[in-house]
Amino acid sequence: MKNIIRIKNAVFYAYHGALKEEQHIGGKFEADVTIYTDFSESSKTDDLTKTINYDEVYKFINNLVHEKKYYLIETLASVIADKLLSKFQLIEKINVRVRKNSVPVGGLIDYVEAEVEKER
Repeated sequence: MKNIIRIKNAVFYAYHGALKEEQHIGGKFEADVTIYTDFSESSKTDDLTKTINYDEVYKFINNLVHEKKYYLIETLASVIADKLLSKFQLIEKINVRVRKNSVPVGGLIDYVEAEVEKER
């Protein structure tokens, strides 16, 4: 059985970007994470230890977002996916989307988004 756990629109203030100003001033970043797993055992037993604790996932992502500055949101999305797969063995497949608001592109856009999907 395949099940999904989603974290939608997790918001972080961080210092990623290709421009020097972005890495000094910072900005708002958002992430969506879709975790493909099997939580049938935990749903039968109502036991948190038999599933993926999304509070731990959020805190783990928060640490990743703030531990290093990246030039590209593509890199950040890939790092999040890789490290979540390494840390949480119950994850079978993962999809990570990272959005960056207020992007300096010389015009008006809502955001730029990079998406990565990886599996074991």
